[in-house]
Amino acid sequence: MITPLPGATPTKPGTATLPFFGVVPDIVTPDGVPVGKDGGGLLVIRKPWPSMLRTIWGDDVRYRETYWSDIKGCYLTGDGARRDKDGYIWIMGRVDDVINIAGHRLGTMEVESALVAHPGVAEAACVGVPHEIKGESIAAFVTMKGENTKNAALEKELATWVVKQIGAIARPDYFRFTGALPKTRSGKIMRRLLRDIASGSGKVGDTTTLEDISVLQSLQEYQDE
Repeated sequence: MITPLPGATPTKPGTATLPFFGVVPDIVTPDGVPVGKDGGGLLVIRKPWPSMLRTIWGDDVRYRETYWSDIKGCYLTGDGARRDKDGYIWIMGRVDDVINIAGHRLGTMEVESALVAHPGVAEAACVGVPHEIKGESIAAFVTMKGENTKNAALEKELATWVVKQIGAIARPDYFRFTGALPKTRSGKIMRRLLRDIASGSGKVGDTTTLEDISVLQSLQEYQDE
């Protein structure tokens, strides 16, 4: 229900654009506080629209608890998102994507939101990769607003930034700087491919829904450097 109106809404590659008539979305923190422009958080719907999903078959209580209890008075979509300076909404991915780091369960969206809050970061995606001690560690794929090349000083700066925003447990162990992230034609980041790359296996899964194969090739070349 966040979709461009044909002939009326200028589009941007990768963004869901603006809401349809009658749909009132917002992006908030886990406490329900709106994050404003250039901020990342939970995508919620402030008001229902006609024919909106009404319940879960045979389980009204579960429907209320799952979709309406986390953020008071709002429908929780289950997606993380951000709003740019023009008010366009970018869907970043599911908030139930969880990494288990040394027994701590951490949502990838939390780390991504922290990275995007950095003034130099345009976009970020995080995935979990196997770690022999912690179980999993965080690999961060980042698109900067400037040059996207390997930079040890910038990696340290971003890692410190995340620690200040969330805590030491959320410090990414690996960074990959890229001019673009692999996305489907609908604009969703393909974290499955990012996990394949971060694992260092040299193999990636199905790429038939990938919008731009050159993005994947660029990330693989970066990995080989």
